Amino acid sequence: MTVTLEGARAVLLPGTGSDDDYVRRVFGEPLRHAGAELIAVAPQPADLVRGYLRALDEAAATGPILVGGISLGAAVAVRWALRNPDRVSAVLAALPAWSGEPGDAPAAVSARHTAGLLRRDGLPATTATMRESSPGWLADELSRSWRAQWPALPDALEAAAGYVGPTADELGTLTVPLGVVGVPDDPIHPVAVARQWADAAPRAALRTIELAEFGPRPAALGRTCLAALLAAPV
Repeated sequence: MTVTLEGARAVLLPGTGSDDDYVRRVFGEPLRHAGAELIAVAPQPADLVRGYLRALDEAAATGPILVGGISLGAAVAVRWALRNPDRVSAVLAALPAWSGEPGDAPAAVSARHTAGLLRRDGLPATTATMRESSPGWLADELSRSWRAQWPALPDALEAAAGYVGPTADELGTLTVPLGVVGVPDDPIHPVAVARQWADAAPRAALRTIELAEFGPRPAALGRTCLAALLAAPV
């Protein structure tokens, strides 16, 4: 048996500094092909995590939903699912960044550093610095989403950097299927974290994809995440 996606409502959350536009390009086509409806949640940078939680609560008011997201969005979605087992049907988790306290996890360190640069140097200078060390596709994505979330972007980055992700013990209590995607060549989202999540949850499956495969083709990430979910025990 596999997870049934036909007719599902999938509420998906962006990663740190990203937005609902990117979520739609990652998951829109794969979910449509599977017969599911995508609800891509727009970030509210001045109230990031609570905004995500409100969106999940509102969507679940009319019945169970499939939840998930990318990076921070995946962590928030899993935590919500753990607290609302009767309102969730399955979870999609792409590029989980850490488990438990963020500590010195690369994504948390990067978010804190970028927030500091934004407060000190402003948006144009920090964006230019980011472009110097990022692949073109990522630089274009972040330049667009950062601009849309300015001037509250530093607040959003700091909120993300302090978020406590699900621990292995907590993931062990997840009662619904979980599809996890890791990226072996992504230093910000270590594939070891994705493996930990998939190993800890009792009904999970892991799939991997290289940055070069989905960077210029975001839907490849979404298809991989759905493939992981469809491989999860039900």
